[in-house]
Amino acid sequence: MSFWTFIQSFFQSEVQEDPMKYLVVGLGNIGAEYEDTRHNIGFKIVEYMAAQKDVSFKSDSKASVATIKHKGRTLVMIKPSTYMNLSGQAVRYWMQKEKIPKERIIVVLDDLNLTFGILRMRGKGADGGHNGLKNIDQLCGGNNYPRLRVGIGAEFSKGRQVDYVLGEWSDEEKKALPEVIKKSADAIMAFASIGLGRAMNQFNTKKGKKKKQDENPQ
Repeated sequence: MSFWTFIQSFFQSEVQEDPMKYLVVGLGNIGAEYEDTRHNIGFKIVEYMAAQKDVSFKSDSKASVATIKHKGRTLVMIKPSTYMNLSGQAVRYWMQKEKIPKERIIVVLDDLNLTFGILRMRGKGADGGHNGLKNIDQLCGGNNYPRLRVGIGAEFSKGRQVDYVLGEWSDEEKKALPEVIKKSADAIMAFASIGLGRAMNQFNTKKGKKKKQDENPQ
């Protein structure tokens, strides 16, 4: 092997994807006024995962970032700092920076169309009126990436969807929320360790579909 061939192969190896690296995107809005709202369940789940590994999020380009290890996998977790409707900017940036393909990304979000606490993991799908997913679809080349939808219910009157989504949890929901967050974190870990199909079989709940509402969340 010539010197230049060696140098070329060295730099090519430096930019190869790490097949054991995953990107976990918790969706939400930054700011204290959004911290405990239903729309920020994605933030809460990745924060829980970081806390379980005694890791802290640090501010970086377009997101706060924390990295954890699980069964030989590296999970790069981000909380976009772009606000919900521009989430795709952060996802695209960190996909490219970490060289992680779509099949090893999982986006974690709230879902009005599912009963509170119900989980749905899928390998692709429509945005369902969720502006975070809509922007990710637009900026990342389609909707063919895994996502974990966490049901928040739809207990609001006509015309009040935005208030509900950007509102805080009820007292009853707050009591059940820790278990929902833990189960969601377990589902994400399973996705990384045993694969999408097996994780779906293990964590997807059979019932809990809600009717679509009349507005889109922020």
